[in-house]
Amino acid sequence: MLDELRVSHLGVIADAVLELGPGMTALTGETGAGKTLLIEALELLLGGRADATIVRPGAEEAIVEGRFTLDGSELVVARSVPAGGRSRAWVNARMAPVAALNEAAGGLVDLHGQHLHQSLLRRDAQRDALDSFAGIGAEVAAVAAARARVRAIEEELASLGGDVRAREREADVLRYQLAEIEAAGLDDPDEDARLEAEEEMLAEAAAHKDAAFTALTMLEGGEADDAQGCARDAMSAAIGALGARAAFASLVSRISGAVAEMDDVAAELRGLAESLDEDPRRLDEVRARRRLIRELINKYGETIEDVLVFSRKAACRLDELVRAEETARKLEEELLVATREHDLAASALGSRRRSAASQFSARVQEHLRALAMPRAVLDVSLAEEGPADDVSFLLSANPGEQLMPLAKVASGGELARVMLAIRLASSSGRGPATLVFDEVDAGIGGEAALAVGRALSKLASTHQVLVVTHLAQVAAYADHHALVTKFERHARTEASVAQVDGEERLAEISRMLSGQSRSAIAREHAKELLEMASGERTADRGAPHSNAGRGVGSGAATLVVQGDGKGAHRP
Repeated sequence: MLDELRVSHLGVIADAVLELGPGMTALTGETGAGKTLLIEALELLLGGRADATIVRPGAEEAIVEGRFTLDGSELVVARSVPAGGRSRAWVNARMAPVAALNEAAGGLVDLHGQHLHQSLLRRDAQRDALDSFAGIGAEVAAVAAARARVRAIEEELASLGGDVRAREREADVLRYQLAEIEAAGLDDPDEDARLEAEEEMLAEAAAHKDAAFTALTMLEGGEADDAQGCARDAMSAAIGALGARAAFASLVSRISGAVAEMDDVAAELRGLAESLDEDPRRLDEVRARRRLIRELINKYGETIEDVLVFSRKAACRLDELVRAEETARKLEEELLVATREHDLAASALGSRRRSAASQFSARVQEHLRALAMPRAVLDVSLAEEGPADDVSFLLSANPGEQLMPLAKVASGGELARVMLAIRLASSSGRGPATLVFDEVDAGIGGEAALAVGRALSKLASTHQVLVVTHLAQVAAYADHHALVTKFERHARTEASVAQVDGEERLAEISRMLSGQSRSAIAREHAKELLEMASGERTADRGAPHSNAGRGVGSGAATLVVQGDGKGAHRP
């Protein structure tokens, strides 16, 4: 159970210690005194969202600590909320992520705050309440895990790209394209340029040959006697004219070099001219090859190199698709198995929910009878097949009224009692040992208020119960009573919280009944109420968990404000 809650610099609380014992503790005080701050402190301690605005003005940070007894050992958790920056957490004096607080202590305390109270109007919260009553957390987890597995496989299948037919069509197209490129036998990026030159040569072979022999005649002369004007003879004559004159030696050398170069050119030109023959067949082959290359370039790129790059990428993609098909077949087999497992788990969960529904309804109605709603009927509506995820609580508050969803039929007071009955039913005998109720008795009074007090007192026989209440009828059934008040000191508002018993408790119950703590009539009524509640507690549970005569640190419910908060301890 929760043994101690320590709060520093939280709102109007400078430094407070709440020591809790077994049974039921009532926390009372005027509206706005700061009672709910203690609930917020617990929420922080369990990993709730932190807001820097809760830090007491002038303080650097708010600090909350909790000490729990768990299976004979102690668990200490702490949380700090700085005025600026991120909050921090500790578990057994070791720094930890904030999420670790909920992991460590979240299962020990169940908070039934006003907003959580209203959350039971939602169907998902109603389903959770039924599941808590049925104790089927393992089945719920199994369905969630199976559903997650099915979703993961479906997402993996989708990531393969399209459906099976789409992948098959893409693979067929790639195979055709690769076959077309492979059949062309492309391996040289410069092949088209070479073929273009060859095509030009073959197409003009006769003209090229005539031009070559004409050039040869001009360079070296022909066999006819009229070839005296050839270039070679002219240059040879120039060399002879210059002779051995030293002044022209360098020029003669250059002319001689030109003659040698011209002889080389003429020899190469003769060889080329003699090799040139018209070859229509080869010309057709070259032109056909070039047409094929141009077709491939038009489809797959702007150059032969682009076509070769496309071929390599297409081969890789085809390999991916082939492997994807194999993967898809395996995943589809896994999906069938996962779907069957999900359906089986969902069916088992639905059976457990449907089986528990009637028991849950009966248990809630028992609590409603104890809460002064003797003729109320609560029915649990759920699907007849599958996991029965769609759970809806239907209520008939009075005889002759039609069963309707909670949010449509219950008045404020009725709704509070129905919610409390549902909480009592889903928490009874299981779940966290410490239950915290923050004004869940709002909107009721009179006999219904007494019934709520009795119900919470009865719940305190199996749980540690902390109740924030404005109802004297509820507070009277508590084993321990702590009072929260506000006062001004040094022009600042502070909260003062202290254990009350005897005359002090009688005065507080009187104030809650009439607004006047010293009214003789109210005090008589308060005394009667406390005696009645004490007698009923004794009859139900034996000796009550009295805090009479017990002081701070005694294990009773004690909340103390210490000084002005200066020098507050660290976690």
